[in-house]
Amino acid sequence: MNRVVDISSIKLSCRSCSLSELCLPRGLSDSELDDLERMMKQGRPIRRGEPLFRVGDPFHSLFAVRSGSIKVHLPTVNGEEQIVGFHLPGELLGLDAMGHEVHTCTAIALETSSVCELPYRQMQELCHQFSGLNEQFLSLISKEISGEHEMLLMLGKKNAEVRLATFLLNLSARFKARGFSEREFNLSMSRHDIANYLGLAVETVSRLFTRFHDEGVLQVQRRLVMIKDIQQLRAIAQVSDKNCPAAAR
Repeated sequence: MNRVVDISSIKLSCRSCSLSELCLPRGLSDSELDDLERMMKQGRPIRRGEPLFRVGDPFHSLFAVRSGSIKVHLPTVNGEEQIVGFHLPGELLGLDAMGHEVHTCTAIALETSSVCELPYRQMQELCHQFSGLNEQFLSLISKEISGEHEMLLMLGKKNAEVRLATFLLNLSARFKARGFSEREFNLSMSRHDIANYLGLAVETVSRLFTRFHDEGVLQVQRRLVMIKDIQQLRAIAQVSDKNCPAAAR
């Protein structure tokens, strides 16, 4: 499937992109940005349910989500899927394949989405050429990994209501970082997807949404979530304002 077109046919500028502070290394010189923009590719929109890559696909590029949202899942021994992350605009995909050059997970669009493609070999050449870019790129990867570790810690030690509260606060912080409302947002993922990710039953997730709604913590209208009492949600998640999970996926 041909997902990308030549950069010369699209006016794509990292400098003018509203997500540049989120998905691009900071402190790049003009020449570094010029080279990065020449390397960058932007593909056609990915429709809901369409894969960006699948398990076993050869690794060629990293991807930065430009719009929409994408879920990542792993196959299980019984043939089902285990969701390991939801990626929003400004976040990187494809790090799973950097070691063995084969994707170990599948990335599926949750809604119509678009990505910027960073061909990995060309990215390596630029990193060798510009030491500052290499340091910033490694820092960006470290941030992604740290976020995943935070969420794994939460999933391993918390009860059901703490897991859901932490998940909602995580989304709230990530939407806020993108200039959107931290208290009102649409969930692109289904209740089933949330339950799969949090290691809970779908019925448990639905019951908790209803309880949070009845207690005045949330107002829920289908997939629209409005946080009415963010301090109470933080109390349920057992986190302070300073430690609110903002980076986990």
